Parts: sequence; C-alpha cells; structure tokens
Amino acid sequence: MPIYNKLVRDRIPEIIEANNKKFSLKVLELFEHEFEIKRKLVEELTEYQETTNNADAIEELADLLELIYAVLPLHGSSMEELEKVRLAKREKRGGFEKGYFLIEVQD
Repeated sequence: MPIYNKLVRDRIPEIIEANNKKFSLKVLELFEHEFEIKRKLVEELTEYQETTNNADAIEELADLLELIYAVLPLHGSSMEELEKVRLAKREKRGGFEKGYFLIEVQD
C-alpha cells in the first residue's frame, strides 16, 4: 500500500472509496492545516515551474489558486479581501505585465 503523508483535495477519500480501496487519514488541526497548505503550495509551484505547455501550466495554476482559497480563512480573510489588497498594491507599485527586470540602482 503506497504511503502519501500529504494534504489532498476534499473529494479524494470518496474517490478512493468508489474504487473499492481502503485508506487512512486524519483531519488536521488548524496549525497543521496551514503548515501542510504551505508545503503543498511549494509542491504545486514546483510542478508549475516544470510545465512545458500551456494546458499543464493552467492545471498547476488552478491548483495554486485552490490552495490560496483554502488558506485564506485560516488567516481570517477571504478572496474579496485578498483582491482588495492585490489591487491596492497594484495601484501603488504596479503589476508584473511589462516584464521589467531590475539590474541595479545607482546611489
């Protein structure tokens, strides 16, 4: 039996059961849940960095976004609040669309 020891999506247990397989899991405490989301974010970001086509890139970005949705309540926030912060930062400092790569700033 493979051992995973990782955070999985909420419907994975029902999918495993539908395949007539047995499994064990635990429901994480809040501090464990946040820790595991951080680990999963790194895993999904690495998978995104390794993509070689647009379809795979979008799949991995969707996973990253799902993890962001999951972690916001653990910080007492929501997607709406995150979007407000994003827009405020964008207004103040801009976005990343132009591809500027800063080399140095002279004093």
